[in-house]
Amino acid sequence: MRRHATDPAAIEAEIAHLRSLARDAARRHWRVVFGRTPPADLSRDMLRRMIAWRLQERAFGGLDTESLRFLAGLARHRSSPRRRLKPGTVLVRDYQGQRYTVTVASDGFDWQGTIYPSLSAIGDRN
Repeated sequence: MRRHATDPAAIEAEIAHLRSLARDAARRHWRVVFGRTPPADLSRDMLRRMIAWRLQERAFGGLDTESLRFLAGLARHRSSPRRRLKPGTVLVRDYQGQRYTVTVASDGFDWQGTIYPSLSAIGDRN
């Protein structure tokens, strides 16, 4: 990626400004930076983080070819935790003084009698 001559303090100030943006303002800023509409389901935090990443990439350069190849290889060989965990496996986690027990099911994760598609979906319920 082409580097732009940019003052690190200016980039830092712009990233600091991103923290104050409401979701709609962050979506508008995304359109300016990326030249397209952001995905509808991105949270405000993720919008701001991705904008900050792009600003830094433009100013200081992106990843080198070797790093990009390494990451592409990881993405190709990625498997979901569900595929590695056998149905019936019980997962236990103590969090903030409470114990959470989840059982791996063939079609997701069973928590308190409800099947969820992922552990993240269970975490979103709390």
